Parts: sequence; C-alpha cells; structure tokens
Amino acid sequence: MDIQQLLNTVLVSKASDLHLLTDIAPMLRVDGDLAPVLGQGPLGTDDLKNMMFSIMTEEQKELFLANKELDFSYAFENKARFRVNVYFQKGTPASAFRLIPMKIPTISELNLPEICHTFGQLKQGFVLVTGPTGHGKSTTLASIINEINRNRKTHIVTIEDPIEYVFTPNISIISQREMHLDTHSWDLALKSVLREDPDVVLVGEMRDYETIQAALTVAETGHLVFATLHTNSASQTIDRIVGVFPEEQQQQVKHQLASTIEGVISQRLIPLRNGGRIPAVEILTGIPSVKTVIREGKTHLIDNIIQTSGELGMISIDKSLAKLVLAGKIDKDMALTYSNRPEEFISFLRDKK
Repeated sequence: MDIQQLLNTVLVSKASDLHLLTDIAPMLRVDGDLAPVLGQGPLGTDDLKNMMFSIMTEEQKELFLANKELDFSYAFENKARFRVNVYFQKGTPASAFRLIPMKIPTISELNLPEICHTFGQLKQGFVLVTGPTGHGKSTTLASIINEINRNRKTHIVTIEDPIEYVFTPNISIISQREMHLDTHSWDLALKSVLREDPDVVLVGEMRDYETIQAALTVAETGHLVFATLHTNSASQTIDRIVGVFPEEQQQQVKHQLASTIEGVISQRLIPLRNGGRIPAVEILTGIPSVKTVIREGKTHLIDNIIQTSGELGMISIDKSLAKLVLAGKIDKDMALTYSNRPEEFISFLRDKK
C-alpha cells in the first residue's frame, strides 16, 4: 500500500490514528486499541521515508530533517484532514496521523452536556477543555467554536499547531493562524491578536508559562478565550496554571484566573459496549464560590463544589462515568480505569441501585 491507500484504510476502518514505524506493520487505533493493517507487512526505512516525504512540502522536509520532528496538517483528497507528527526513533523516521473529519460535529452529536452550549454564548472570559491526548479536546472546542460561528456575528481568531478543523465562515468571520506558516511563535501570535480586533480567541494548546500568561491577558482584556491543557480534572487544571508561574507571581495569577475563569470541561473518551466511544465529562463553571476558592488558593475545595452544584450544570467525572454505566452504555470495569475517585464512583452506583 502507498500512503494514500493507508489513509483511506483509516477512514474505512473508522480508526482515529495511523502509526508508521520502521520494521513494523502499519498500525491503526480503533476505539482506543491498536491493531495492524490487514495484509500489510513491516515497512522498510526507505519505504516509510518515501511515504512521509510524498505528503510534505520542501520547506517541511527541511524543517523535519533539521529539527528531527514536525507537526503539520494534511488534506486527504476531499475526504478528511489529518494532523501529522513526523519524528525519528532509533535513528529512523516515524509518523503518527490523527484523523480530523471534514464535518465538524455538533455539541449534541458529541454527546456533550447541554451546559456546553452556554460556553459559546459568553461575551468574555476563559474556558478550558482538558484531558489526555487523543480524548477529543480539539473536537469539543471545534463544536463550540462552530456554534458561535453559526449564531453570533463575531471575529474568531484561532492559533493552532497545526490547523486541525477548518471552519467555513457563517455569520462570523474566522482567521485561522498556523504555527510556522502564519506566525513564528505562540508568544508573538498571542501578543498581536489584540490588534486583530477579535471577539473570540482559540489557543490550540497552552504549552508553557509565556502562552498561559498571554492567554490570561487576552481574557482579562474583555475577550472570550478558549484553550486546551493536558490535565485530568478541574482542580488539577487550576493548580497547573498557577504552578507554572514563579512563586512571587502566583498570587497575582490567582486573581487573574479568578476574575476570568468561566468554565473547565475535563473529558475522557470511553469505549462503548457495542463499539465506538463516548465522552465522560467533568464540568466546572465560574460561579462566585469557585472564583473565591481560586483567589484564596483553596483549590482542594473545587471537587466538593462540583459535587454539590449539580443543579447549576456541574458534574464530576466519576458521576458522569456512573451515569454511563447505569445507562448500560459502558462497562463498570472499564469505567473504573478512568475514574479519578473510585470510591465516589462506586458510591454513586450503589445509591442508584
């Protein structure tokens, strides 16, 4: 198979990822599990290199060889887009392809909580989508951004590495900026975004102190900012943001975060009993009590606020998992592997029986 045939196999197999490594058969990730492409033997170094270079521009090839790794997006005919990471391992080239569907799913199609609609109605503030790699953060953000695109007259600016979902302007206008293609750094892009008259800003990933600081500043100046972070819960998200700053700045950051935070969506994609995956989602909203505990550095109280604020749309990841088990959608043992607090998860199941 050539690379085009392999990418088509991803679509036919309903896989989320394709992995290509030397001396190993191409591997697909389907519903979270890896399996080899049927009928395809191990790839040689030259074959793999030719596959990768066939979809890269000359500039991308130079960057890859110079930096030993590179992220970029690739449009596969008119069928799908892929986020591609090419890298070296044991001195040989390798690559990981993440499927990005052409159609942006809606919040309802993603089985996300109804409260997610309200995040797209905000005029300003900071909304974070968190979770492990490969658990749907970008898709959740795309669904919210596209809802804004369909319902509000705004200027949306996205800063991504690389551009994943491509938005078609509806009643909003959308500027999508890709790292290296449209800007040289996250820091520069976030500093200049305030001069681009945005209403909504999407930061593909907050990777470091400078990016987080700049994103907070944009939110503080009256804009609606969405961003992702690799954390496992709302409380951990707040701690991570504060913790990247030097100690002498942390009190100021707590006040900045308290004044801007409007929501944290923390999610996992859980295998369904009958195939496919469904999100288990923790929701935190920026109610006054949340802002107070952030300002006072008492983030250990956030979990309790979530547990006692269900009527406000909040839910813990463990309660979300338990609901999916009780609905017969996922297995109890599978849910336990994704639980943050197994005791709470078991307790909720017991109370509902």
